[in-house]
Amino acid sequence: MQEIQAIPEINYEDYIKKQRQEIVDYHLKNNPFYKNFIGNKSVENWEGIPIMTKRDLQIPFNERLTKGFTQKKCYINKTSGSSGHPLIFAKDKFCHAMTWAEIINRFGWFGIDFNRSYQARFYGIPLDILGNKKERIKDWLSHRFRFLVFDLSEEKLNSYFKIFQQNSFYYINGYTSSIVLFAKYLKTKNIVLTEVCSTLKYCIVTSEMLFEKDKTLLEKWLGVPIINEYGAAELDLIAFTNPKDEFVINSETLFIEILDENNQPVPTGESGKIVITSLHNKAHPLIRYEVGDLGILSEKSTLKNPVLQQLIGRTNDVAKLPSGKIVPGLTFYYVTKSVIEDDGNVKEFVIEQLKLDLFKIIYVSGKEITKNNIEIIKEAMTNYLESDLTLIFEKVEILDRSKRGKLKQFVSLLKS
Repeated sequence: MQEIQAIPEINYEDYIKKQRQEIVDYHLKNNPFYKNFIGNKSVENWEGIPIMTKRDLQIPFNERLTKGFTQKKCYINKTSGSSGHPLIFAKDKFCHAMTWAEIINRFGWFGIDFNRSYQARFYGIPLDILGNKKERIKDWLSHRFRFLVFDLSEEKLNSYFKIFQQNSFYYINGYTSSIVLFAKYLKTKNIVLTEVCSTLKYCIVTSEMLFEKDKTLLEKWLGVPIINEYGAAELDLIAFTNPKDEFVINSETLFIEILDENNQPVPTGESGKIVITSLHNKAHPLIRYEVGDLGILSEKSTLKNPVLQQLIGRTNDVAKLPSGKIVPGLTFYYVTKSVIEDDGNVKEFVIEQLKLDLFKIIYVSGKEITKNNIEIIKEAMTNYLESDLTLIFEKVEILDRSKRGKLKQFVSLLKS
């Protein structure tokens, strides 16, 4: 990792081109699945190499494994399936070691030492006995205390607050929406967390979108800087906030492209789908792999130091409107969020699309949303999207999270 980071900017393009060509050639020679995937297409021109998606990888795992590798010789894991396509994947041991070198390096920017820095972990956990025990042992070895996110009632959040009073945590790490909900609890109590846990220095949010408004809320009520982490289990840590508050992309172990619908690079500053190549994984090809997210590259980016200006959301969570317009589902979330949480009544919410013109907003709050707020939301929908959309509101005690504790802010339930 240090050798890669020492490569000067002027020579970095050579490193990227050499590394990505080597990984393509390796898999064409040793991986029958990838050779068949490429077919008779030329690999001399990088832009001509076909884009790979999770759907392309929905074949038996052993048929995707590179020759010479077995499950015992690899790190094997699976994605959460939040994109709709869970995936079992493999990393060879060197690639897996590079993943951890990347993580340790980035966390080290903030003085976080996995052997010493006590972590308050807001995550889900497997519910089966074996998986649960395994995670608990990992927590103990990794010097972290796990706050389960399946139940985030006020009673549970109050018990979590007491744990912070009694422990010397150095940083918080976990799902964005869960930590935001905890910060809202602190707001209702008018208590900044560092007043009762003075050892707390940072909060790292991951796995879900971080909105600017939520970042401001977290900074105020946790009392620490907020670090955003963006990653994919099958790949690596993709982007991480640096001490200058820039969302820096991992260019050491990954090659990242922002492409349009025709798989052509978009101009810097414009949004496109994020396509990633794992530069070191010989056990399993992930080459020009579409992760399912949309992003914008900052104009200050260089090949060695690319900066993600904005992470927009998942490409597959789109809303189809009666007019034929297709928009990212998070557009609804952005528009509604600007109105629905202004009075501090609504703790969190999700949006479901039931029909082309019908959307349900499911929310947790102390009281019903006012008629005035409903009218403002409808007006905002018309201004930002289109008219004649029907909204229904459902108040619930607690939002249903996935088995792993993550919260999907927008879900389309259309059959096609």
